Formats: sequence, C-alpha cells, structure tokens
Amino acid sequence: MKTKTLVLTMFLIVFSTVAFAQKSKEIEKESLKAIKVFKNEYPGLNKFFNTAYGYVVFPHIGKGGIGIGGAGGKGTVFKGGIPVALAKMFQVTIGVQAGGQKYAEIIFLQNKKAFDRFTGSKYEFAAQVSAVALKEGVSKDAKYSDGLLVFTRAIGGLMYEASIGGQKFKVIFY
Repeated sequence: MKTKTLVLTMFLIVFSTVAFAQKSKEIEKESLKAIKVFKNEYPGLNKFFNTAYGYVVFPHIGKGGIGIGGAGGKGTVFKGGIPVALAKMFQVTIGVQAGGQKYAEIIFLQNKKAFDRFTGSKYEFAAQVSAVALKEGVSKDAKYSDGLLVFTRAIGGLMYEASIGGQKFKVIFY
C-alpha cells in the first residue's frame, strides 16, 4: 500500500511539473511576441529594455467590472533579457466602473534592489502607482518611481473606470 501511494505521489509531482513547464513555455512565447510588438510600435521603449536590470511582461491582462471589478494575467519575468520566472497578476477594484478590456503590461525593474523586491515575495502595487498608457510614443520624460516603471498597451475592449485598487503579483522561478 505504501508503495502504491509513493508511486502515485511521484507520478502526480512529475505530471504537475511537466504541465507547469509546458504552460510556462507558452506564456514565455506570448511574452516574447508582446516584447516585439512593444518595441516595433514604441521604439522609445528600447532604452528601457537595454538599461533595466529586469522586466516583467504580461502579454494579455483581462479586466472587467460593474461596480466591483477585477483583472488578472500571467507573464514572464526577465533578468538581463533572459526569462527566469513566471509571474501572475491579480487586481480587485471598487468604484464607478463598467465594461471590459484587454491590455498588455510591461514593468521595468531599474536595479537589483527593485528586482529582488518584486520577485522576493508576493508583491503589491499601491493604488497610487500609475502606468503610462502608450498611445503615440514613449515619453522621453518617463521616469522610474521607487525602481519601477510601468507601461500598458490597450489590446481591445472598452471600459469606463473611476475606481481604486492595487495590483498583486506572485512570482514562481523556473
């Protein structure tokens, strides 16, 4: 009986590890595609890709709500341009809001301290952290705040929003 339980447990561990690796590779591919789109549409971002200690790319974040809203997505953490971890983002908002939208997000991590803080545990953006919504170009005045710089790119949908809430992140290293 103990042998069967041990074999079953080992099988489940191996199966879940393989499934995690496959899903992580899919998200990594989508993140690399998103990076190409960001760089092609907004060449001014290249300076941040070239100088940041690390960055996190969420290729698809879905967001929606009526009164109470939520958002979520999975992405890839890069260090020195190399994928090193899977990231998950969750957000709950409350306020006047209606609709749904899909967007991509990149979080540039200026230095090792910012990278370690973001990846070290469950990280949370306060409500006052703002993202630069990319439209025609990257502002030459875009600056890091507390070691972080966030850019978003709308993919689709329509959402009216005057709400408050923060983003929470979880990082799982490969």
